[in-house]
Amino acid sequence: MTRIAVKPRLQPALFTYSFPVRVYFENTDAGGVVYHAEYLKFMERARTEWLRYLGFDHQALARQHRIVFVVTAVAVDFQRAARLDDNLAVSVQLESLGKVRCVFAQEIRREDDLLVKARITVACVTGEQFKPVEIPEALRRKMEASI
Repeated sequence: MTRIAVKPRLQPALFTYSFPVRVYFENTDAGGVVYHAEYLKFMERARTEWLRYLGFDHQALARQHRIVFVVTAVAVDFQRAARLDDNLAVSVQLESLGKVRCVFAQEIRREDDLLVKARITVACVTGEQFKPVEIPEALRRKMEASI
């Protein structure tokens, strides 16, 4: 009996977008530590810039397709604190993509230190009545290419 050695296939690395953020005084409490809600703002900015990186922006999507994206779920794990004047990297990685919803895995790091991990679920809805609607095809193709 002949045995054939099979090498395990490595999964390709998922595309991760990174957005730089500096911590300003306005982001901190009296002790110079980033206030917890500010991390959500940092992640929102990074997702907005990721969308621009794909060639789309919120205003154009609202105008041309009459859609907006809304956050429907957030799970955040705070591990370490960021402080005044820190330079942070906020990553965006599309974890899953449905017809209407998508899930992002996001991290906030200071150099090699992981400060915050989050899973953010976002839904595509009509701009007028906020009813679920499919993500436009052109955007979906760009999003799929990043998975």
